[in-house]
Amino acid sequence: MIQSDPFAQIDFNARRRSGGFLAPIVWLGGLIATALAVTVGAVLAVLTAAAVAVIALVAGVVVFFAGFAFRARRARSARARQDEGVIDAQKVGDTWVAYGWEREGR
Repeated sequence: MIQSDPFAQIDFNARRRSGGFLAPIVWLGGLIATALAVTVGAVLAVLTAAAVAVIALVAGVVVFFAGFAFRARRARSARARQDEGVIDAQKVGDTWVAYGWEREGR
């Protein structure tokens, strides 16, 4: 019986064909292709995870050293503001008295 419309019957049996000499070979080829695709997908997933881990590690190292740089910059700017070389002097009676002349830690 010849069907005029190949899409008239849509179910699991519509695509199933009976037997044939090449059916087991085609089935084996499909099985091998599926196994190969799953293997390639797994390898690519592992490589992607490794790349993300390396990127995260490098980013962590960069943030670590950036923290040192910002801390050093903050300490240097605080030290520069503290030690500007300006002393305070006040006139006491007939003489001038200077404050801030002594350096700490000496």
